[in-house]
Amino acid sequence: MTGTKFEKLVEIMSALRAPNGCPWDKQQDHNTLKPMLVEETYEVLEAIDNKDSEGLREELGDLLLHIVFHAQLGKEAGNFNIDGVIDGICEKLIRRHPHVFGNDTAASPEEVVKNWEAIKAQEKAEKLTGRTPEQRSRLEGIPSKLPALHEAHQISSRAVRVGFDWPDIGGVFDKLEEETRELREALSTPEEQRQKRVEDEIGDLFFVVVNLARFLNVDSESALKRANRKFKVRFQHMEAQLANAGKNIDETSLEEMETLWKQAKIETAEP
Repeated sequence: MTGTKFEKLVEIMSALRAPNGCPWDKQQDHNTLKPMLVEETYEVLEAIDNKDSEGLREELGDLLLHIVFHAQLGKEAGNFNIDGVIDGICEKLIRRHPHVFGNDTAASPEEVVKNWEAIKAQEKAEKLTGRTPEQRSRLEGIPSKLPALHEAHQISSRAVRVGFDWPDIGGVFDKLEEETRELREALSTPEEQRQKRVEDEIGDLFFVVVNLARFLNVDSESALKRANRKFKVRFQHMEAQLANAGKNIDETSLEEMETLWKQAKIETAEP
């Protein structure tokens, strides 16, 4: 049944792109779909964060549509089709899980990741010519279009695999203090140099915070999203309290807002 349903989706997409199909769908290409693909991915993540099973089902459908859409465009251009997409990922999964589909063993998730990276590196070595594995960077293959926090996590995680890391979390906190101090120093530099240096130091600070999250097994992107949601809920609670009292937040003193903010933290706290 699953195969039949998937084939129906592929057929619908083909019909939408046909000469007598949908004018909007016929106008799209890989580039015009990119922003929507990113948006749909984030909507999937939001449904997961909200523990919204029905929403997740729907958003995964929207995301699947984009995969089928891009495959249809590839087919029309004579580059690839959905069968090639499926064959490719099936072959990759089997190849990179020799502990399941072969004779290798992996006793822990960490060992699985280590083996996965070793197989991936070998695959890249076979594709590239003129360069030995030693001449290739361990940071190759990290997409530059990733959200900055996720990209920082990927970069630091790759470096860690060769032992380039702090020995313990104390070193990360020391680095955090160092970068904070350097940011304060940057604020006192001459005006013509200040903006660039401040931006550099803010970037360094972000990078250390991402490493701190990695050390604590926390996903930086998810943590920041949660902080954003908390701030939004608390701020809107504060606005509602003022509105109920017939007041406008634009005319409210900082002291009163601070009091309402503390109240909002208590009244909107998650169980």
